[in-house]
Amino acid sequence: MALAEPAPKTDPAAATSEAAKPAVTLELAKPAEISAATSTSAQPSDAEMMKQMMEMSKLNDNHKLLASQAGTWSYTVKMWMDPKAKPTESTGTAVLRAAMDGRYLHGEYSGKFKMPGADGKMKEMDFKGNSLDGYDNAKQKFVSAWVDNMGTGIMLSEGTYDAATKTFTYTGDYEAMPGMKSKVRQVIKIADKDHHSMEYYEDRGQGEMKSMEINYSRKK
Repeated sequence: MALAEPAPKTDPAAATSEAAKPAVTLELAKPAEISAATSTSAQPSDAEMMKQMMEMSKLNDNHKLLASQAGTWSYTVKMWMDPKAKPTESTGTAVLRAAMDGRYLHGEYSGKFKMPGADGKMKEMDFKGNSLDGYDNAKQKFVSAWVDNMGTGIMLSEGTYDAATKTFTYTGDYEAMPGMKSKVRQVIKIADKDHHSMEYYEDRGQGEMKSMEINYSRKK
C-alpha cells in the first residue's frame, strides 16, 4: 500500500530486500483437477469450465487472514522526502471491511498529510485513500490496489505472506509523474491482533530507500 496499507490480514493475523522475499507458507488451494484440465489439448466443456470457475472462487485461509484485519484503526505516519532529513509526521483513521463475502478487504483511509507546497513550505492537507486487497487463487498470490486524492493513478502490487514472521511483502511499480516510474516494496508486519506496521520502500533508479512508515492500532 501504499498507504497500505497495506497495509492489512489462535491470534488473527492482520493485513504492507529484493533478495529476500518471504514465500507463502499458508495452506493454499491448489485444485489439481484444474491443472489437469488446462494441460490437455482438448477444449474444456462448458460444464468443466464452470466447475473450474467455482473451484477458483472458493475461500481459503488466505482470505480469512485478510478478513481478520476488518475493523477501525488509528494510524501514525512518518514520511521521508529526504532519507537524511527528519521525517514529517501525521495521523489518520482507517476503516477496513470484508467485501464480496470475504473475498476482498476494502479500506477507507482519512487524515491529515503534510506536504511541501509550491512555495516549498510544508502545508497540512486533507488525505483520502482507498485500498482493495485480496488473494488471487489463480496466481496464488496476494493482490492489492491503491488510490488516493494525491494522484489519479492506481497502484497495483502482488505479495506473499510468511506465517513464521507474520509478514506480508508486496512489490509493484507506480508512475506518479510522466517518466518518473518507481519500483515499490511494502513490508507489513503483524505484531498482534490489534497492532501492525507498514514500511514503504521506493527505488527511482538510484537504489531503494525507505520513504514511509505507518503504525496501526485497532480502535476499541
